Amino acid sequence: MQVSPARRAAFEILRRVEQEAAYASALLGALDQHLRADDRALCHELVLGVSRHRLWLDRVLEHFANRSVEEFDLPVKVALRIGLYQLRFLTRVPPSAGVNESVNLVRAARLKSAAALVNAVLRRATREPDYDPTTNVEDPAERLSIETSHPQWLIERWINSFGFDETAGLARANNQAAPVAFRLTVKACKRKESSRRILEELELSAGRTLPSGIAPGAWRLNENSTDPIGESVDARGLLHKLSREGLIYFQDEASQLVAQLLATEPHDRVLDVCAAPGSKTTLVAALAPEATIIAGDLHEHRIRTLRELAKIQAINGIRTIVHDATRALPFAEGSFDRVLVDAPCSGTGTLRRNPELRWRLTPRDITELQSKQKQILGNAAMMVRPGGLILYSTCAIETDENESVIASFVQSHSGFHPTPLLAASDLLTESGAVRTWPHRHDVDGFFVIGLRRG
Repeated sequence: MQVSPARRAAFEILRRVEQEAAYASALLGALDQHLRADDRALCHELVLGVSRHRLWLDRVLEHFANRSVEEFDLPVKVALRIGLYQLRFLTRVPPSAGVNESVNLVRAARLKSAAALVNAVLRRATREPDYDPTTNVEDPAERLSIETSHPQWLIERWINSFGFDETAGLARANNQAAPVAFRLTVKACKRKESSRRILEELELSAGRTLPSGIAPGAWRLNENSTDPIGESVDARGLLHKLSREGLIYFQDEASQLVAQLLATEPHDRVLDVCAAPGSKTTLVAALAPEATIIAGDLHEHRIRTLRELAKIQAINGIRTIVHDATRALPFAEGSFDRVLVDAPCSGTGTLRRNPELRWRLTPRDITELQSKQKQILGNAAMMVRPGGLILYSTCAIETDENESVIASFVQSHSGFHPTPLLAASDLLTESGAVRTWPHRHDVDGFFVIGLRRG
């Protein structure tokens, strides 16, 4: 009963993601270092691919099994999804391997009685390779929901906010792999030759490193191969080595742009209200090393993560504090030149990287997040001096978490007004906010707006 290490690991991760509400990115990051590089690559592809296409896979499986997917035990359901994903999306995996290894997965899970069912469903799938579960679906929103594997309520929400075509582009982009984006750290930039050497090494192993089109100083990896199983193992290995050494830091280009839009001056006092894990905080510190930066977050363990991140990047001087930003902050009113509110949000702009989020969110979550965002923004605004800037950002697509929050804030805080941000014109909205989109800019979906205190 042989099961490849890649499929066994993917099976366990997908089971934990659904059963324990674990996060795939964290589990993938903690993969056994003894796995061969090609097995790690296949595991990543199976976990993220199955998570991205889950609804479509389930509808196909229901057709071939003649029963609801909810009737399957979780291990059986996961094994079937892994098998069908390989049959439909991975051309380099032989169909026999996709079928047999899924059968062996349920046997290894001590569900031998289900082995015949898994075998029959997947073999039928090999005989009907063109079956499309959207063929007889008349409602456009439902059809797009199944085609792109997004909850129908979320698709309908986006259609109401952005229109059908925009929603279709966004939903389809969410099922594409996000590019590997990173920045060189303070440690790497202390000597010019060090930065140059790092980029030259990546050129040799990965083909090309490309400067970001939206965030100065950001880089993305342009891998040689478009096949997810045949990706450049050498490049990924080198990137993770450089990351462990604190010479590069993985961070989406739009996330880096947020820190840059804060436009911190050398001697500013800066408060990062929701700072952990520290991606933006450490970049702000790198861009303005003479600024005074105070980083706060709700949990001590997340503040420890921030400190460790700053240490490995050779960043000194960030002061940290544990605070609840939904309550009055422990600083004198008007004591900061700039305040960053990277608010807790639904994360719908990051579904390419965190596909399981789409299955966990509910409309109620967004309503509750909006309430929290309004509280945090209102408390943070008290900290900004007259003439100072507060920057509000989320990695959410939802207008309820962005434009609606800002409209409510401006209405109740007459001393604040939106201020122009230095960003490319194609990123700016009519209101002067910055929006980035996966389908337009090939980065995470972010909303950013600057508010100046009069």
